[in-house]
Amino acid sequence: MRFTPTTLAGALSAVALIGVAGMAQADYPEEPITYVIPFDPGGESDVTARFQEPHLEEILGVSVNVTHRPGGGGAVAWSEFQNDAEPDGYEIIGVNIPHIIGQPIQREDAGFETDDWEIITFFHSTPNALIVPADSPFETLDDLVEYARENPEAVTLGGSGTYSANHLGALRLEREADIDITYIPFTGTGPLPAAIEGGHVSGIFNYTMLGVQMEDRARVLAVAAEERVPALPDAPTFKEQGYDIVGGAYRGVAAPTGTPDEVIEVLEEAFAEANREIASEQEPLGFVMEYITGDEVNEVMNMLREAYGPILEEAE
Repeated sequence: MRFTPTTLAGALSAVALIGVAGMAQADYPEEPITYVIPFDPGGESDVTARFQEPHLEEILGVSVNVTHRPGGGGAVAWSEFQNDAEPDGYEIIGVNIPHIIGQPIQREDAGFETDDWEIITFFHSTPNALIVPADSPFETLDDLVEYARENPEAVTLGGSGTYSANHLGALRLEREADIDITYIPFTGTGPLPAAIEGGHVSGIFNYTMLGVQMEDRARVLAVAAEERVPALPDAPTFKEQGYDIVGGAYRGVAAPTGTPDEVIEVLEEAFAEANREIASEQEPLGFVMEYITGDEVNEVMNMLREAYGPILEEAE
């Protein structure tokens, strides 16, 4: 190939641009990162982000600013993120499953798509837990089920969002126990302690972390896990009590679609290291630490699609 001065200059310019782009990605991150939590402060996503924040800052060498955009059980922030966030790694967002699976199926106005982002990792899971006030007349799960059978829709259970892990867990309880309850969605876990302590609901279908936090003020009737959770050794599972209900939420973090692979890898490694650092703080709160990346993300997503598919179809 013969190079003229013009073609040679063009080739050198192209090489220079590739080099600059490579340097930019290699130097990532160079500015603060915004870490969006799509729920109220005080819930599981927020607690975890606060644990992660100082470790991520040390690992990445830049500020990591945790912000909150609650609404729609996460849908408000997820919609804004998929429509507006730049694919440069400087804005990331907490994602929960089955929330991001169920909401687009059930709500035409969800504003986001299940697969329209780059999942960096799922870093922990929490089983659902059925929690009632300490002075509740329901001392056991059988008490609540029996009352609900005799009084359809009279039992009110609060939870985080619609078509979330909490909502789907409540729907599973209805199906397994052949009862009708009234599910009341809240913007996240944060408002639920006040709701249960104020007597605004009969109980809450939330997560094990809240059961641990409210251990002296509430009673955990059942946990949706295969085995008892070490942080709640006295709380029986649904399975122990004759109901085949196992499930909860996986939480992780995502970047916009189109974010360079090199950036995703940097964030993957940073969250993995932060996860190792905070495990001793999270496990006593009822969290189950996970490290799910790459192809495993799709495997977990497909597993939960299959598990919750029949319930979502019934709810349509």
